[in-house]
Amino acid sequence: MKQVKIANVLLEGTRQFFMVPQLYVRADAPVREKGDSWLLDGPGTFDFTTFFNALSVQKYDRYTTAASYTLHLELNGDVKALYQTHAEAFDYSSRTLEQNFAPEGEGWHAIDLPIQYSESDVICGFLIEAAGPVRIRNSYYAASVPDDSIRDVELALSTTTFKKESYITHNIELVREKVLGSNDDIAGHFRMFVIDNGSTLDAEALSGNGVTVFPNRNVGGSGGFAYGMIKALDAGDVTNILLMDDDVEVSPESIKRTYQLLRILNNEYGEAFISGAMMNHDDPDVHWEDVGYMTEEGIYRPYKPMLHMSVLHDCVVSESFHPATDVYQDLKQKYAAWWYCCIPVSMIKKNGMPLPFFVRFDDAEYGLRCKPRFVTLNGICIWHDAFNMRYNAGVERYQTVRNGILGQAITKVAPSTDFLNEITKNIKLELVKFNYKDAELVCQGFEDFLRGPELFLQKDFSEMAFMAANKNKERQVPLAKLRQQALDELGIDVNRLCDDDVQRDIPLGGYEHGKVYNVYHTQLFERTLNGQLYGDLTPTMGQVQIIEGVGWSYQPGKLYGANTLLVINVQSKTGIIRHRDNERCKEIWQRFKNDVEAYKKNKIQLESDFEACRSKVTSVDYWKDYLDLN
Repeated sequence: MKQVKIANVLLEGTRQFFMVPQLYVRADAPVREKGDSWLLDGPGTFDFTTFFNALSVQKYDRYTTAASYTLHLELNGDVKALYQTHAEAFDYSSRTLEQNFAPEGEGWHAIDLPIQYSESDVICGFLIEAAGPVRIRNSYYAASVPDDSIRDVELALSTTTFKKESYITHNIELVREKVLGSNDDIAGHFRMFVIDNGSTLDAEALSGNGVTVFPNRNVGGSGGFAYGMIKALDAGDVTNILLMDDDVEVSPESIKRTYQLLRILNNEYGEAFISGAMMNHDDPDVHWEDVGYMTEEGIYRPYKPMLHMSVLHDCVVSESFHPATDVYQDLKQKYAAWWYCCIPVSMIKKNGMPLPFFVRFDDAEYGLRCKPRFVTLNGICIWHDAFNMRYNAGVERYQTVRNGILGQAITKVAPSTDFLNEITKNIKLELVKFNYKDAELVCQGFEDFLRGPELFLQKDFSEMAFMAANKNKERQVPLAKLRQQALDELGIDVNRLCDDDVQRDIPLGGYEHGKVYNVYHTQLFERTLNGQLYGDLTPTMGQVQIIEGVGWSYQPGKLYGANTLLVINVQSKTGIIRHRDNERCKEIWQRFKNDVEAYKKNKIQLESDFEACRSKVTSVDYWKDYLDLN
């Protein structure tokens, strides 16, 4: 048997640590860096059964060849007690084993604790009771694995960037110092590809010592990640490629744990995708998603509920979660997003390259197509702006509409999903809110699919179509600029509004009516597209209403019968005034109905034509030509 270090005990001087130290340690006394160690400034209790520092024994047992685990600690100071901890699926606080492993005497002590756990334990950790100051350094978990089960791993990190120099240069230096420059085994088996779609980086200055910057034309995220895949394939020795967004914060320890995990995966998970969690940049303990799934309506959804990883119970929920896939079939339609996704090169050879979507659905389609097993672990993650902070109608109303139904036609990846349902919901949603520009984007996305594969296969079509969508989408203006217009036209002072004024809704028909009344008027509202197709809906609270500006918001009580909308996007601090235009609504709705009729008439031939181009569009040769690499 061989000992393999699988996770360092992590304390780091980062924004995340200072904002939410409970991700690392729960303490009732200060914790701070001191030279080459960290000071636990007791007296106090320091519980390391946390998101980053607990060992997910249940998952390691499932994913790997590990036979047992050891915790190695190096401590110096007044340790009153040292306990191993553990937690089961329903625990809200860690529980300690009885044995006290506290060292005696002065100076540094190296302690190796065999991890003891039962079948019901989800995670294990350790707790230090300090009678005074205690220092900790060079501590880690190790797994005991059969000598012949350790895999040879060469890991390439590929990140795609477009004019986000501050993010990407920071991540390059972080990787160069903390991963390539570390004393860990990964340093000799790792490289980083930076695909610069904006060609704005100094490639010569930033390349070297394990990092290579490739200037590239703007081919979107899908093109940039395809470029990285090709470089990994061409290298010959790369076994796994880690795809990661550029505008993220990452702990180098997540990359190290990914590498060590790859080395000890068992045969069942040898070709699994390792999917890192997306944590919320502004609330660093909020876990948004690690694995997603495609609903039967065609909506991207997180597989797990939103979790707060500063809370121990949520840490064990994340590691023990398994939904009712036998009841809800669409839960089987799983994928891993490419903000942090590690893919075996062997899976690329078997399943081909991604589709040239520019942005959106490329990662979901690829995961759905490959149908891999998925590996997730607490402590493997990135921090990213939350989805509601970066809504873009060009993406959500054009790219999402076109790419979902188009990808389904080519690779048949989501058999439980009818993308037309979601397209219909999207256009109705924009029309009832008088957002005619973005409703037209929905039509355009659908129509570009209806034009067949010849258009889609054109080399620069995806880029040009996305740029056109961004040009044609509704343009909201900064609230400072909107304020005077709102005062002059509506008599509303934007500066006096609060969050609740914007985001709350009212019952259809007001508060004095019952459920039957509200159901009837809900149906009337939906059938008539807020009275724009026919009828004369009488608003409950006045002709002018204030609504939320993010595209997926829906406030039918306020919208019902209104003629003018003051639209406020709280997240971006922008807004716009919209007016009812019944004739324009009828025109767009008729256009969409014509599109649906054409789709139903030509569906079989259309899907056959798209499916016929699958082998071409997913081939390395196609992508090398697309990326000018021939």
